[in-house]
Amino acid sequence: MSRGVFVTGTDTGIGKTMVTCALLHALRARGVRATGMKPVASGCERTPDGWRNDDALRLLAASEPRPDYALVNPYALPDPTAPEIAAREVGVDIALQPIEVAFDALAAQADCVLVEGVGGWASPLSADLDQADLARRLALPVLLVVGLRLGCISHARLCARAIRADGMDLAGWIGSAVDPHFAHAAETAAILQRRIDAPLLGLLPHGGDATEHSTHLDRAAAAIADFRHMDPLD
Repeated sequence: MSRGVFVTGTDTGIGKTMVTCALLHALRARGVRATGMKPVASGCERTPDGWRNDDALRLLAASEPRPDYALVNPYALPDPTAPEIAAREVGVDIALQPIEVAFDALAAQADCVLVEGVGGWASPLSADLDQADLARRLALPVLLVVGLRLGCISHARLCARAIRADGMDLAGWIGSAVDPHFAHAAETAAILQRRIDAPLLGLLPHGGDATEHSTHLDRAAAAIADFRHMDPLD
């Protein structure tokens, strides 16, 4: 079994956290000890326990075992903006080594670690670090979440090309129905299925929660758990 998967997206706000949480539930239903990780998160709030990010907390709640928050989210940044800007605001230098140490600790506790990136694939982590650098350092294949809405065909195809151009393994993609008023989600997914050279591993409907959505990602969970191959949807 692979140590995990790097979950990225076509943009921010397109359902990466929902997909990651649903995958965690689906893996756990298969008896796999699965933990989520959000290495870099901006838009954190101060709590009695320190800075906390809502997405990271959702991943933590969906994980089994449940590790320390600091391992799930090594870089918790207050300002809800691009990580490079948010880190500069508080004088933090984002580096790969602390993230790798936290990832290794999570991987020692669980069978599989799902690492959720920030924004879209090309969103930088710092002035000299891209998300490809992190996925490469952790030696993880990439799972692309596509927000199904007007304009996503170009975004998804460009992201798929960029992931491969960065030398990464695009293990598959998942469609997320983020726009309830988008009338052509099914047709759009069909176009992308023909155009993206990677398997479609699931489609999430709009609304609902991660536990409900986990049933839509059983094939993706099976592929991750086995990880010899990823079969496309029929």
